[in-house]
Order: sequence, then C-alpha cells, then structure tokens
Amino acid sequence: MKKNIIIGSRGSKLALLYAQKAKDSIIKNTNLSTDEVIIKKITTKGDQVQDVRLSEFGGKGLFSSNIEKELHDKNIDIAVHALKDLPVIETKGLIINCFLERNDPREILISKNKKKLKELDLKSIIGTSSYRREYQIKKIRSDFNFKLIRGNVDTRIKKLKEGIYDAIVLSYAGIKHLELENEISEIFAVEEIIPSAGQGIIALQCRAKDKDIISILKKTNHEETYKRANAERNVLKVLEGDCETAIGAHSIINGENIIVEAELFSLDGSKRFYEKKTRKIHEFNEIGKEIGKILKTKSNNSYKR
Repeated sequence: MKKNIIIGSRGSKLALLYAQKAKDSIIKNTNLSTDEVIIKKITTKGDQVQDVRLSEFGGKGLFSSNIEKELHDKNIDIAVHALKDLPVIETKGLIINCFLERNDPREILISKNKKKLKELDLKSIIGTSSYRREYQIKKIRSDFNFKLIRGNVDTRIKKLKEGIYDAIVLSYAGIKHLELENEISEIFAVEEIIPSAGQGIIALQCRAKDKDIISILKKTNHEETYKRANAERNVLKVLEGDCETAIGAHSIINGENIIVEAELFSLDGSKRFYEKKTRKIHEFNEIGKEIGKILKTKSNNSYKR
C-alpha cells in the first residue's frame, strides 16, 4: 500500500472542516499518522455557478462529479461528501459504505432582528435554494415570498445582512461546524420541518476495487449512522429524488427499532404526502423502500380522476 492517503474535498470552508473531521476519524481508527493522510481541495461545478438552482443545470451531481472524476482517475483515494448533496444513484466503479457519526440534522432560521418564523413581517422574503424548504415553510406561513439564494454559508448570511432577504433557512450542522450559532434565530424540530435525507451526515467514498481503502473505511464507519443513512436514502431511491423533487426524510433509532418519517410534495408544492413507519433495526434497508413505495402510490393516486 502506498505511503500517503489523499482525501478529496470541495474547497469551501465548511467542506474542508468536514474533510478534516474525516481525516481525524481515519487517524483515530487506524495506525496512520497525520502526515500520511492529506486533504486535497477540488473545485466543483456547483461551486462555480451560483446564480441558478442546481436542478436547472445538472442537479446534485454538480457538487460531486468533479471529485468523483478525481477518484476514478486515482488522483485521490477517498472522497468526502455531504450526503444530502449526493445523487441517489451511485457512480459506477465507486462505493459509499462509510459514514461518520451524524451531526445535528435539524434546520435553522437566521433572520433580521432574531425574529422567529411566525414573528416575521407579512410577505417577508425568505432565501433558500431548496423547493423542499420552500414548500415546508409555506405550510406554516403561506404569505411569504421565496427568493433563490446560493453560495456558502458566509455568503448567504452576508446577503441577509445586506437586506436582500428578510430570513434564510440553513442546516444546523453547517452553522455548528462554522461556530456561527450566535446567528441563529430559531431551530426547527424535525417534526416541524423534516430535513433532507442524509442531512448532517458526512459520507466517505472510494473505488469499489480498492481493498486497502475499503478496509480503512470499515474501521471508520459509524454503524448507527450507516443504517439511518441507508433507510433515508432508500426513500429517495424509490422516489427517484433529486433537487427538483421536494422530499424530506428522517430516521431515528430507538432501542431495537428504527423509525422513519418522510414527506413528498407535488411539483408545485400544493399537495403533501406523508408516511411514518417503525421496524426492527435490521430492517433498515426495507423500511426506506417501503415508505418510498407508499408515498409514490399516494402521490400517483392523487392525480388520478
């Protein structure tokens, strides 16, 4: 096995913090030293184009395709991804079987004057790039106006403070890692706003035939997170979900059981389909598929005359 292991990551401040977390975990769980694990910054198309929705120019893969190419070409050994940004169909020749322990999956609001969602002025402008978040919030306050916002966390907060938006919705995990918790106006319970499938989970990807790296990642994998990640992702796989599909999915493990709840919105956000199931933990793969099939049936039936 070669001396150094190269981890590929997006170059944003948050992505590099995730890459460092992956590096620390690998070192902790193996006999590798700090000098033997190197982080390489990779620019992605998703980082380069900031003014349109991802779904309009290629979907979630824009954050992962350049990094995956580096992995295919053997310029890196491990790719670090925010799981929620990964397409559900795995890239041929690559595998994702390792997940770090889940960070907080909840959503948060940052607003002017620290106002909570229900305290915001009538017809306030909410910044988000996610149809899911837009439709979920409309169910709470239908009067709001929604405006696209892209860019890293710092950029989004700056745009809010410049008055372009009245509030923005972000994931709690990113804010925590960047130590920006003092900016938070409100934290939403997962029952209020169901997060994106895999939100708060860092996924480590490698080549499917790289036995040495697979062996290292096996030692790094967090088993409970692995089960929750697969349960939630299987909902998406059945629904063929990507950026333009508004889907929320979240799981918890409670004793011997895994509980999954998910929601699917119609394309215009006017209809919401919801399902929640409990199964034994070893059925983590099946429960996600089952919920996905139920939601698919519910949504298809709603459009039949």
